[in-house]
Amino acid sequence: MKIRPAPRLAVLSILLFCLTGVMWVKAKSQDSSNTAQQPAGDDAKQKNIQEYVTLLRSDVRKQKTQIMGAVLELSPEEAAKFWPIYNQYDSELTKLNDLRVANIQEYARYYDKMTDSKADELIRKAFDYRQQRSALLAKYYGRVKESLGSIQAARFVQIEDQLLMIIDLQITSDLPVVEAS
Repeated sequence: MKIRPAPRLAVLSILLFCLTGVMWVKAKSQDSSNTAQQPAGDDAKQKNIQEYVTLLRSDVRKQKTQIMGAVLELSPEEAAKFWPIYNQYDSELTKLNDLRVANIQEYARYYDKMTDSKADELIRKAFDYRQQRSALLAKYYGRVKESLGSIQAARFVQIEDQLLMIIDLQITSDLPVVEAS
């Protein structure tokens, strides 16, 4: 499959944006963990970081949508059918991603005091998230297929899967591997 220059540039820009944003959040998190314990100040910093993560997620969703539209090259009739389906998918994906964020936050809380049972619980939750996300994409493949046919549905899945892999790679590359006890 040949990727046109404009979508390739868009994919690179979303990757760089994600990398920069997560590095900033990581640096801010480290700054707040290295400072003296000030409950009110820590709460404010944590709130600011959470707001930035929310903003980052919304910008990534916007860029994903732009990339999806550019690569799919939908006619106006196809776009009228596709975008409502995609918006439903994205809404369900966002809710599912909240589970992932909660699991990552729990991992961070227990990182220094990890137990066998907690590690098992966190990994099982990660597997469950992946299965749910895969099932969600399959569900929406079916909906897009019914509306636009198998070729456009396959293109949707390929593009979405590539974007999700880029985001996954960025997230997992910033998570430290659990330490052996």
